[in-house]
Amino acid sequence: MTRRTPSDELVAALIHDATAAPSMHNAQPWQFRYHRSRHTFEVRADFERAMPHSDPDGRSLHLGCAAALLNLRVAVAHEGRHPETRLLPDPADRGLLATVRLTDPASDTSALASLYPAIHQRHSSRDPFEEREIPQTVHEALAEAARLEGADLTFPASWHLEDVLETIQEAEARNITDPGSEQDLERWTRIAASSADAPVEGVPQYAFGPRKRGGKAPMRDFAGHRQVADRDAADFERNPQLALLSTEHDRPEDWLRAGQAMQRVLLLATLQGLAGSFVSQPLEWTDLRWPLRDPVTGTGHPQMMLRLGYGPKGPGTPRRPVSEVLDIQP
Repeated sequence: MTRRTPSDELVAALIHDATAAPSMHNAQPWQFRYHRSRHTFEVRADFERAMPHSDPDGRSLHLGCAAALLNLRVAVAHEGRHPETRLLPDPADRGLLATVRLTDPASDTSALASLYPAIHQRHSSRDPFEEREIPQTVHEALAEAARLEGADLTFPASWHLEDVLETIQEAEARNITDPGSEQDLERWTRIAASSADAPVEGVPQYAFGPRKRGGKAPMRDFAGHRQVADRDAADFERNPQLALLSTEHDRPEDWLRAGQAMQRVLLLATLQGLAGSFVSQPLEWTDLRWPLRDPVTGTGHPQMMLRLGYGPKGPGTPRRPVSEVLDIQP
């Protein structure tokens, strides 16, 4: 197949797929630019959507943009193209996180393309999961998905899991009394928003999930200190299944690799019948990231933690229209 010029409609469809990615508090901190003459997308950071308190270094912003980058690569592969990707191609342009050039098909795109059905099926689930254990074969497949993107995925167990849960509890206790955390939460959550009238950004009330009544599963309460009428309470898992994503270094390039690995794991998990949510609370505190490391090797920089399991799929949350995030250039 020879390279052909994509129509503007196809370019918009690819970005529609890209923006189905998750981001912290659904802030959607991305912008895209497409250059027709070069068949190239730019993935850019939208720093106006940063969270100065919860994410002062922009690490989570990079993770979210990188998740959208992975979705874009998957969608391009699904269309029969090869997504030739460069991270941080211009050191002088801080906002330019990656470029994706559409080239002729390559033999290594089939694995990416196979993930495409999960792009719009994957939603964060903040409901209780079953106590059913995820098989070791699935653990291995998810770890391999992370490895393909340059990250490590491990599954804390036994005393390490208990230590991780204690660290999460410490982070949650800090967030409750921290004015900055509350301000970020209030900016990006929407009380009394239904699926019909929810704005196009942030976490709407219908996606909060039930209030945690019991269980050990770590769950962020998106209501914060605010009262939410008619909200149910539920018991969550007694034995939560967590996955810790780490990289060898802790530079912006590593954050971009971690975000792509995170999304690749989530898409594969969706195809494997798993639901998932994010456990980012301890990663928002610099001194709590380090204790999350793998105790066997003592190496790596934790970038994200996932809660995985068998349970209801979460509801879809709103996304900004493609016209708001895409700029097409000659």
